[in-house]
Amino acid sequence: MEQSALRNVAPPRHALRFFAYVAVVVAAGAVLLVTNLPDGFPASLSAAFWVLAACAVVADTKPFVQVGGDDVTLTLPSVCFTFAILLAFGFAPAVLVQLAAVAITAGRLRHTLWRAAFNAAQYFVSFAVADLIVRRSQHVGWVVVAAVAWFVVNNLLVSTAVWLRFARGWWSRFVRAVRTDALATGALLLSAPGLVAAARVDVLIIPLALVTLYAVRRMTSLSAQRAMAARRDPLTGLANREGLERAVEGRLQEHAERAENQQAARRLALLLLDLDGFKQVNDSLGHRVGDRLLVEVAARLKDRADAEVGRLGGDEFAIVVPHLADIAEARAHAEQMMEALREPVLLDGLPIDVGGSMGVAVYPEHGTGFEELMQHADVAMYDAKGRGDNLAVYAPEADHNSPERLSLLADLRKALGTERDESIALYYQPQVELATGEVVGLEALLRWQHPQRGLIDPEELIKVAEHSAVMRLLTFRVIDDVLDQLVAWGEAGGRVRVAVNVSVRDLHTGEIADRIEAKLRRTGIEPDRLELEITESALMADPRRVLATLARLERLGIAIALDDFGTGYSSMLHLRRLPLKEVKIDRSFVLGAATDADDAAIVRSMIDLARALGLRVVAEGVEDERTWRMLVEAGCDLAQGWYFARPMPPERLLDWLSRHHRATVAHSK
Repeated sequence: MEQSALRNVAPPRHALRFFAYVAVVVAAGAVLLVTNLPDGFPASLSAAFWVLAACAVVADTKPFVQVGGDDVTLTLPSVCFTFAILLAFGFAPAVLVQLAAVAITAGRLRHTLWRAAFNAAQYFVSFAVADLIVRRSQHVGWVVVAAVAWFVVNNLLVSTAVWLRFARGWWSRFVRAVRTDALATGALLLSAPGLVAAARVDVLIIPLALVTLYAVRRMTSLSAQRAMAARRDPLTGLANREGLERAVEGRLQEHAERAENQQAARRLALLLLDLDGFKQVNDSLGHRVGDRLLVEVAARLKDRADAEVGRLGGDEFAIVVPHLADIAEARAHAEQMMEALREPVLLDGLPIDVGGSMGVAVYPEHGTGFEELMQHADVAMYDAKGRGDNLAVYAPEADHNSPERLSLLADLRKALGTERDESIALYYQPQVELATGEVVGLEALLRWQHPQRGLIDPEELIKVAEHSAVMRLLTFRVIDDVLDQLVAWGEAGGRVRVAVNVSVRDLHTGEIADRIEAKLRRTGIEPDRLELEITESALMADPRRVLATLARLERLGIAIALDDFGTGYSSMLHLRRLPLKEVKIDRSFVLGAATDADDAAIVRSMIDLARALGLRVVAEGVEDERTWRMLVEAGCDLAQGWYFARPMPPERLLDWLSRHHRATVAHSK
């Protein structure tokens, strides 16, 4: 038995100890051969020996191929004949025939000299151990013990060489080798006594064993084919997840060696591709067309890829790109792969446009194992989808599943699940009507005082929660607290409405409308005193999916505001169709409006557009009097910012509202 993992090439790492071990084994084999030849070779050999020797050489013209774990194992069927020669004629004739068989196999498979020498030596040592046992007795029990000893020693020698070559898991490699090789090699060794008995009856019976070996070879070949098929996708013929994982792990070992030896091109990229609109193809044209589309995409990717391409299931593919210099080169390869989808796929004369989103993770910057690289490529892919792009390289800030964020998410869930937890609070920032100076609205802003980390940045808090089920709990908590606060303020709070930020995920179902309707009924708060804000970029990503929920909220009397207006490239069609009451001009435009002519022109244009559509306009980020005056002149309806007031807790707000109202009345007089 020999494993294909013991490659012809010298190992870049651990070379000294590897070749030292090979040299020791070869030397031991040479000593055994030289010391046994003079006295161990019979003066004459019978016809049975020559028939067994010929069969051994013929049998090794096609070794058995077995697949076990990560290894493809070659088993030399000659051992059944050479072990029979050991039993009948002794050590020296057996190893000489085995040497001839190894030489022929090495020539056919183009093994290097050191590898062929090691293979011959491993057999010499194994036969020597078996010979020591059979010398005691030719009883069948001792023959079985000798066969077991031969098998164990042979696997120990090879597994140790493979371990020194790759430096990982000696015991696991040995156990895996034994399990893979036990049945085939065990059957070959234990057939040897039968061959010896057959030779005593008639030497012409011996060649009949070749027929049996042919049948065994066919069975091992079919078994190997099944094992390899288990690692392939049956539809496209590409590697499946298991096959891709094994390929990546092998490549990572190679790249680790390159890095250790300071070689160039030591990075590897894992590209994860998810097709866009594949479900619509299946639904409209049928699964047969969908399958043909996947086959065509697979062929295009394979034509462009430099290494392994795999299909992970459904419409998701993965590509391995080895030997890269840096992350920029990985991105360039990803862009080339995306070019494969540029041209439509022609099926039955119908052109089908195929798009997709691709995430890129690079070894070692983004991970050192298959699962880590796959996870980070997946994060990058969804980052690309979220940004409306078709390609993204993994960035930690886009990863909502980092250990720190997962820990923070768990703490947030715990806080939301605890009644009367005061670490989560709402601050309120006034919205001032520019025409009168009166406060007509408030924006509820979330604050979380973490017990260990202190005040959590609001943007970080939303990033942690928005891609999980915790966002739903957080939104419901904020809505409940806002409506309860309006009840607590009572008449002292006047008729101000309160704006609450919600995520697009909150609007994917009608649950939020149910929650608000029930809470309004319990508190008796008028619906027009609650406003929901959703960012323009989130809303424009999938407006149709949230339209039903928005329409229902409008029927309840809840106002919908488009937040960060000007940053999400809204189409006029969507602005007309969505049930909006208000747009909020993003602070990035407002902050420079008083000093930058371009920003001022953009702000005026957005105000004119919103007013033409009958929408109320709120300017965020007003921090000085010049900006306030510019907005008044431009016809803006409302404004909020530090120029008027900073966000404040509810217990301070009533006092501020009272003082502001008195100041406004006094100024109007």
